[in-house]
Amino acid sequence: MNLTSENTAIVLDSTSDFPEAKARERFDNIRVVPLHVLFGSEDILDHVGISGHDFYERLRSAPALPTTAQPKPGEFLRAYEDLARYDRIYSLHLSRELSGTYGSAVQAAGIFGADRVRLIDSETASLAVAMLALAIERRLARGTSDAEIEELIDRFKRDNGVVFTVGTLEYLQRGGRIGKAQALAGTLLSVKPILSVESGVVVPVGRVRGRQKALAEFRRLFEEATEDRPGLRVAIAHADAPEWVEDVSALALESRPLAEIELVENLGAVVGTHAGPGSVGFFWFQDD
Repeated sequence: MNLTSENTAIVLDSTSDFPEAKARERFDNIRVVPLHVLFGSEDILDHVGISGHDFYERLRSAPALPTTAQPKPGEFLRAYEDLARYDRIYSLHLSRELSGTYGSAVQAAGIFGADRVRLIDSETASLAVAMLALAIERRLARGTSDAEIEELIDRFKRDNGVVFTVGTLEYLQRGGRIGKAQALAGTLLSVKPILSVESGVVVPVGRVRGRQKALAEFRRLFEEATEDRPGLRVAIAHADAPEWVEDVSALALESRPLAEIELVENLGAVVGTHAGPGSVGFFWFQDD
């Protein structure tokens, strides 16, 4: 079957940090299913019920860390049903190692019709998933196939890059998402951890002292993993830390002048609950 934007849709969960409003402005065939952030009994929809700045202000002063919850299968089912006019739906989600969100989507697809839904564990999170969605959309715009998209997804899982740092490991530690980076907890003081996501798990790749050295480490890792040629796409996400955006953008374009900065977004409330205020993520993917 020839897949196009007219017969194929994409579903994301909100941890892609690609807000539904922005997606709807650009593409009618994309839907975003929000996760939940719970301050006690108050249930807030990620990227819907609270702005990024307001969320981080509240997080900083909250006596207890909010909890997060995956969408129920029925929430995914409603998104699939809203896209029932499409012959194929690609449903892209954050790593199943970090959340049960993928499992909820699997249940919903089983009810809706698993033959029409292609479920993808991206093995990563945040804007990396949004970049994969945009790569699929580019192929749909000129016509593609399931085989080509599957090849893209395999290559994406192998080759996409993500590096991030956090203001403190406290939030990852308290939220249970720290993975192999647990070894860094309690040893940091003024040291900034440099973290990545490998096979869906948060892992440490280094530690440095201070912001400038963190930026230098971002540059080193980026240059080691990429070449300066057309099709190199970059994204930046931050948790109420806009001062990082200009510096990360500059290092990306100084290192790789042919790169395109594809997305700059705020980390939503769900990813922000676990990463904490002051975090910044740097993502890249070569897609010619």
